[in-house]
Amino acid sequence: MPYAIQTRDKPGAGAIRAANRQAHIDYLTANKHLLLAAGALIDDDGSGGHGGILLVDTDDRAQAERFVAEDPFTKAGLFEQVTVTRWRKAFFDRERLI
Repeated sequence: MPYAIQTRDKPGAGAIRAANRQAHIDYLTANKHLLLAAGALIDDDGSGGHGGILLVDTDDRAQAERFVAEDPFTKAGLFEQVTVTRWRKAFFDRERLI
């Protein structure tokens, strides 16, 4: 059963996000085999970035926690909060699974 990782940036950390964005994207690309989905939380007008959601395809909580701990955004101190929660796929890729 996968894990959902939700992150929230520290207030006023836009410069940290911008400075580490490419390293973060490179990290996700290198580890895309573990991702069901990933993306930034943005404003309704499509601007900004103030956190994110990662759906990590692992049954191992420690692996999910390591995944986010090794993210360049985490290492740069971007996040105010990180939540790792087991996630049950009920509907996925337009299909009902339960």
